[in-house]
Formats: sequence, C-alpha cells, structure tokens
Amino acid sequence: MSRTPFAALLSLAPLLGSLAPLLAGCSDAEVGSAARPFTMYFVPSRDADTIADSAREIEAFVESHVSQELYGKDKGFHVETAIPGSYVAVVEAFGTGRADFSAMNTFGYILAKDVKGYPVEAILTVVRGKNETHYKGQIIAHVDNGITRVEQLEGKKFAFTDAASTAGFILPSKLLRERGVELGETVFSGPYEAVVRQVYQKSVDAGATYYSPPRIDTQPDGTEREIPRDARARIATEYPDVFEKVQIVEFTSETPNDPWVMRVGIFSDPQRDKALRDSVRAALFAFAATPKGKASLGRLYDITGLSNATDSTYDEIRQVVMDSGLDLESPPK
Repeated sequence: MSRTPFAALLSLAPLLGSLAPLLAGCSDAEVGSAARPFTMYFVPSRDADTIADSAREIEAFVESHVSQELYGKDKGFHVETAIPGSYVAVVEAFGTGRADFSAMNTFGYILAKDVKGYPVEAILTVVRGKNETHYKGQIIAHVDNGITRVEQLEGKKFAFTDAASTAGFILPSKLLRERGVELGETVFSGPYEAVVRQVYQKSVDAGATYYSPPRIDTQPDGTEREIPRDARARIATEYPDVFEKVQIVEFTSETPNDPWVMRVGIFSDPQRDKALRDSVRAALFAFAATPKGKASLGRLYDITGLSNATDSTYDEIRQVVMDSGLDLESPPK
C-alpha cells in the first residue's frame, strides 16, 4: 500500500524538531512580550488565505482582551499567529516550546499529549451547527453496489481518508473490528471529497468520511428545507446527484469536536500560568460572541461557537486511538 499523506508528514517530524531551535532563535524573552509574542497556531485544513484572515482577527482581539485583563490597557500582551504546512508541524512546535496555543485536530492533540508527552492541555472544543459539540463518521457506498449493511463489506475494496483521521479512519476501523469485518483492498485517498468521489465513480466499493447533520433552512413561504452538510456535499457542485447515488450505510460512534489547546508551563508560576490560560479562554469566548467573531469562526473551520473542555473530555477517543492498532510512533504504510 502506498504511504498515506499522514505518513509523509510524520516522517518529516524529526527534521522539523531539529530545525526548530534554529528557527526559534536563542531569545529568553518572556512569552507575550514584543520580543516573544504569544504564538497561536491554526492547522491548515482549508485554504490558507481564508485561515490567515480569520487568524489575524483572532490575534487582534485576543491581544487587546488579554492586555486589558492582565495589564489594564489595550497594549502590553503581544500575540502573533502562524499557519504551518501540516498539523504535525504544530505538534512539534509544542515540543520545542514555539507554540503556545493551537486550534488542533483530535489526533494531533493526542499525538502531542499522550504519544510525544508534550505539555499541552485542552481548554476549549468547537461547536458546529445547532450546539453540536460531537460528530461522527459515516460509511458510504454507491447505491448500485447493493451494500446496505456493514457486514456486506467483507472482502470489499474500501477507501479511508488518512490514518490520522478520526472520522476517516480511526472510528470506522473500530466499527469494522467490532463487527468482525475483514476488508479486501484498502486505500488511503486523502481528502474527504476524494473518498466520496471514488465511491461515486465506483472505483471503490465503499468508504469512510465525516457526518454532519443537515442544516435546516426556513424558506420564504415558511416551509423548512434540509441542506445536507456531510462529506458528500463537498462534491455536490461537481456531481449534483451525489446524494441519490451515494448512500450512508452506517454511522460510527460519536466523538467530541476538535480541541483548542494551550501549552502548560508558559510561566513558571502556576498561578500566573493559570491566569493566562483563563484570560485567553475568556478572550476567545468573547470573540465568538461578537457578530464579527461569529463570521470569522464560520469562515475559519465552520464553527458556530465554543465550549469549555478539559483533557478528560477526550478520554474516550484517546483510548480508542491507543487501542486502534496504529503504530503512533512510526509512519503507517
């Protein structure tokens, strides 16, 4: 089997780590100072320009809010944002102390905290749709294949997204193991839309993607219309009949939405460290409550709000990942 995108990225981690001290310099300046701003990383899960625009708005708001809360003035706490080439780069940035905060995916958070042992802590989880704090995966198949039950996937050709994907690999793999299903050929296709496209074109028998419940839009005449939001929607412009041709076979178990995390021990004084963490959390909540913030978070990662989280929020999915059989320290093949 060919190396997955995750494998290629993870193989770069040692290089990223070795270069980090050179990139970071030798400054001993305090985090939040002009010489060493509080650095917020945002994973590159969509167009970098879109992420950069929202990141700049978050940067300005957090900088002002935390400055006011900690120092009683608009300036004093300095913030900068970064968009790395991969989420693995975010993980390694925590390891070298360059990252102070990150909007991460779940696997990256678990890799950083539980596999690498880096000092990170979940402080928030994102909310999508109508107060949705959890999501799940789905197994899809072309209607012409006649596959309506997971058990019918025995020996079939199956497309996952990436070995580091919760909805595109880890949760569906758990479901298949629990049902005792042995797949035939498996491929890692990368983006969710690539999996949907392969299923639509019948180049695979079935595949795994994320599921989001449909959005309910009220029409001018007062009637309600469901607007699908699961991964099939990503190719609906290209294939308008995708919702008729590609059906959902079964859902996986649910898992919390992606975490937003902070580095622990930014300041040596635990009370000061906690005060900073609380202030950043409060700033992000305040940002999400503003009209500009709502629009910005929506563009960023389809976020409609934020909710408190702790490391224990992710205990169940952490155990699933640890029990997945995936060699977390080595690139999957």
